[in-house]
Amino acid sequence: MLKLLEKVEKIYLNNTNLAYALSEQVPDIGSVRETVFLSWMRVVCFVTSSAISDFEIDGRTFEIGGKNKTRQQIKQAADGYVVKDDIEYAFHNMIPLWMFGFIY
Repeated sequence: MLKLLEKVEKIYLNNTNLAYALSEQVPDIGSVRETVFLSWMRVVCFVTSSAISDFEIDGRTFEIGGKNKTRQQIKQAADGYVVKDDIEYAFHNMIPLWMFGFIY
């Protein structure tokens, strides 16, 4: 069991404010986006990491990124979505990050 804890790929803080408070430089925007998504979704869903993308929730794959993020990483996913920051409207399987704030 302890073997699983030895090589952790990512650790997410409870919220983005901690990243800004603990870092000597501006935190990576990609990590901030992922932290926001995880902190909102974990309240209502069981969120796990995905082998092909950032997160998986109930068999759905979610890739988090900015407005230029493509669908490349979710091509293999049966039910995949790109969650984009800096966009206003949903289109096909691309959803604005801000919309997940309504779930919280």
